[in-house]
Amino acid sequence: MKANAENQESESKMDGLKWVVVFALLAAAVVGNYLYSDVSVVLRSSAVVALVVIAGIFAALTAKGKSVVTFARESRMEVRKVVWPTRQEATQTTFIVLAVTIVMALALWGIDGVMVRLVRLVTGA
Repeated sequence: MKANAENQESESKMDGLKWVVVFALLAAAVVGNYLYSDVSVVLRSSAVVALVVIAGIFAALTAKGKSVVTFARESRMEVRKVVWPTRQEATQTTFIVLAVTIVMALALWGIDGVMVRLVRLVTGA
């Protein structure tokens, strides 16, 4: 147990260093893109993409990054389990939502008109 606690403590110190590297890489991407504005857009965007990918790899190696990667994998497995509606069901549902929205908009417009007239009647404006 003691070795496990020491290992976690050492890992947390390394996580801090990894996050510093991540932010330094992202800052280098932003500053480099600004400073080298005279260089070809293709080269600059390639460099920015490369630095962002490298920063992402370093971030994925941290404890938080590992939990995010695990969450993404589990989410992907859950999405595979979803029973998606057919095209016809999606179209019908869309039309139902549109119809209800229009009916509610007209009802609220009517109620608003009645309320305005009542307020005018009461206030005499």
